[in-house]
Amino acid sequence: MRCPFFSSSSFRPVYFSPAPTLRIIVSAKSKKPSSGRSADSTSASAIDFLTLCHSLKTTKRKGWINHGIKGPESIADHMYRMALMALIAGDLPGVNRERCIKIAIVHDIAEAIVGDITPSCGVPKEEKSRREQAALTEMCKILGGGMRVAAEEIQELWVEYENNASLEANLVKDFDKVELILQALEYELEHGKVLNEFFLSTEGKFQTEIGKSWAREINSRRNSILAEKRKGPK
Repeated sequence: MRCPFFSSSSFRPVYFSPAPTLRIIVSAKSKKPSSGRSADSTSASAIDFLTLCHSLKTTKRKGWINHGIKGPESIADHMYRMALMALIAGDLPGVNRERCIKIAIVHDIAEAIVGDITPSCGVPKEEKSRREQAALTEMCKILGGGMRVAAEEIQELWVEYENNASLEANLVKDFDKVELILQALEYELEHGKVLNEFFLSTEGKFQTEIGKSWAREINSRRNSILAEKRKGPK
């Protein structure tokens, strides 16, 4: 899987999804006459947006592809388990759990347009953020005036996460890393690989007590498994 390529005049990748069939579905609304925001036009905006988000279900996470993992998780798979983490985390002092779930659901949503840009792509952090912000703005425009409140909430949640601007964002940032190393451990067991890179890249970067605790548990299980392997067959 290639890194997304962007022309100098646009943030949109040359091989931008949706695929032709989805593009036809998304563009169908534009052929309708515009006479105010009817229920039908609001519904059309919602379906256009959801159709664009289809690529989150089909785009595989590039880090796993780079390590030769066959049939790796999609972007949507990653976000879904993060949302489950927020759901089961329980009541934490000063933390709005519902907001954490929402942030988890939208934090990578711009990748529906820009794809999964990883450090291996060589894109500076600031440029990655700029591309994602531009993509998010386009996605929210698709929702249209009739769904302005939803569009504004998505923008707000994404910026909050991007800027690590709240306790909720801190926690979801940790869940992002916890999900990464848990998936890495699962792929190590499933494929017989050693994926040290993902554990080293997250080491010492957890901000919350629950994030640190869950990461310790994952690392403890991994260390036990590696110790057993070093012993060899009895």
